[in-house]
Amino acid sequence: MRKNKTVIFLGDGMADEPIAELGGKTPLQFANTPAMDSIARDGVNGTLLTLPQGFPTSSEVANMSVLGCDLETEYCGRGPLEAAGRGIPLGPDDKAFRLNLVTIENGVMKDFSGGHIAQSDANELIQVLNDNFGNSNIRFHPGVSYRNILMLSGREFSHKVKTEKPDDNHEEHLIDHLPSPLEPEAEATSAFLRKIMTEAPAILAAAPTNRRLAAAGKPIANGVWPWSGGKAGSLRTLAQKYDITGAVISAVDVIVGLGRCLGMKIITVPGATGYIDTNYEGKADAAIEALKTYDLVYLHLEAIDEVSHEQDLKNKLRAIENFDSRIVGRVLAAFGPELNAVVLPDHPVPIATGKHTRTPVPVAARIAGKKPDSVKVFDEIACKQGSLGAIKNGDLMNLLFKSLN
Repeated sequence: MRKNKTVIFLGDGMADEPIAELGGKTPLQFANTPAMDSIARDGVNGTLLTLPQGFPTSSEVANMSVLGCDLETEYCGRGPLEAAGRGIPLGPDDKAFRLNLVTIENGVMKDFSGGHIAQSDANELIQVLNDNFGNSNIRFHPGVSYRNILMLSGREFSHKVKTEKPDDNHEEHLIDHLPSPLEPEAEATSAFLRKIMTEAPAILAAAPTNRRLAAAGKPIANGVWPWSGGKAGSLRTLAQKYDITGAVISAVDVIVGLGRCLGMKIITVPGATGYIDTNYEGKADAAIEALKTYDLVYLHLEAIDEVSHEQDLKNKLRAIENFDSRIVGRVLAAFGPELNAVVLPDHPVPIATGKHTRTPVPVAARIAGKKPDSVKVFDEIACKQGSLGAIKNGDLMNLLFKSLN
């Protein structure tokens, strides 16, 4: 067991760009973040490239980068990680796709989250999809809210399909973004995915769940968007790579699944929703307790990403400050300087576009025994001046653990 425990605070989508409404500052520069600033002031700083060219601009890629995975050999697509997060086993002939419940109006994708559909309503709609499209080889599985899973079994199905991220296609016509085969063997799979995308809106709109939501004046989730399919991969665990134990705290399946594949303990927090109403204190307290046992605790917050996609600046500032005071500050206050603490986003989501970018993210790392650099605050601009410079996939975990082995 290591003497110095490590916590990584991951604020999903926290990085941004200068905003005129904030006087040319980014949300991180504008928000009150004394806890994150303290990590920068007492640590070393830089930027981390989490979304390299050649890979999707997706959270699974970014978080795999943060946790030191070798994307070239270990990337398996988002679907299998989501399935792992749900505890759904994948056989050798199984393919898993992430499936969003979305809002479609006149053929246009209006909301990639289906109005952040309630869990009970999502479960009902997933059953409708199973009733209309499912069979022994085609199963729809509920996830968290709009984030669900499509499982395709049998050799007739392939994961080698080109799909697009739904949150990149707000206000776009569904018909212009349908899946296509990357290889001839995937034509049948692509045809099935196109079928459910084009036929589901009429079926789901007529479902009792959506009729009830519409009558209440709420958004309906009348469409599906499958994406990022894959087969079960082979990720090396943290124990194999770094000789450490780890735990992950997250409300979303993709991070839970990644943690499970990396051999990490999954810690479930009651009231953790994956949105701005999440249980901040509960996640912090779970991390404090887990640090008594595990070498690394990966504390992931989805809320900032969600409101960034909604282009909601007020709530982005609110979520950043909640992350700082109710999670980062609460955990730091429970330990002395012997706790190694890292803070970073997984990727930017600029309010201006509501979409992920490949811009490297700021990172601050307070490491026991390592001399601080000159950076005093945590944000996209200040961290560029830090002693870490521009680091990339694997560098952060090597800094934290390989030098200590």
